[in-house]
Amino acid sequence: MAVTPKANTELVAVAWLSSATGVEVGQVATTLPSDVAAWETNGFVHVVGTVGGSPQLDYALREPVVQVDAYAVNPGSGKPPWGKAASLMELLVAATYDEAGLQRVLTLRPGYPQARVLTAHFMSEPRRMPNDDSSFARFQADLVLHWITL
Repeated sequence: MAVTPKANTELVAVAWLSSATGVEVGQVATTLPSDVAAWETNGFVHVVGTVGGSPQLDYALREPVVQVDAYAVNPGSGKPPWGKAASLMELLVAATYDEAGLQRVLTLRPGYPQARVLTAHFMSEPRRMPNDDSSFARFQADLVLHWITL
């Protein structure tokens, strides 16, 4: 018997963040690309994973807290582009205030059901993560999503 794919928090977070105004196609994923040339121009949003939250007991509403990292790189410089990483994270923060960006149907990967993010907000301010050996600039914040499968 084949297992039917189910939506999960990582897929929903990637789809919702990818749809934020100003975020480019392919700029959000659960794995940071090793080829920095692929993301040096616009930076990259890494959905690290679920760090908290809980599903509802009586109905299918999920309420996870997801760690989100915004990266920027300046190859060959050794000086992290903090402003670029901060600006990318602020695009994501702004998306949580965009009412048109909420309540819309999200298409996940092929074969998976659609989902809808009802509300989204950051429960922490973006914080600078210094001392990266690769000279990446990285900001980190915790995003709360309230979502359902359609």
